[in-house]
Amino acid sequence: MTRKRYTFTGWVQGVGFRYSAKYLAERMDITGWVKNEWDGSVVMEAQGDAQALSEFVDQLAGRRFVRIEDIRQENIPVESEYGFHIR
Repeated sequence: MTRKRYTFTGWVQGVGFRYSAKYLAERMDITGWVKNEWDGSVVMEAQGDAQALSEFVDQLAGRRFVRIEDIRQENIPVESEYGFHIR
């Protein structure tokens, strides 16, 4: 089990990114949350199998209308959490 904090920059607000993340996370058994930031970026914490997280981010990057310019990621401690939420 792995938990990561991602920061996505580019064309990621106003294109359904958070809703896509929630939908994909629920399908892939990933928990966590996603939210828009004031600077136009999107921050997400996601927890699950390392391979599933990698596939999850790849699928988000390939979504129609989403244009990710940069993804920063860091490992963070695993938490006890249920579901995936939009904040």
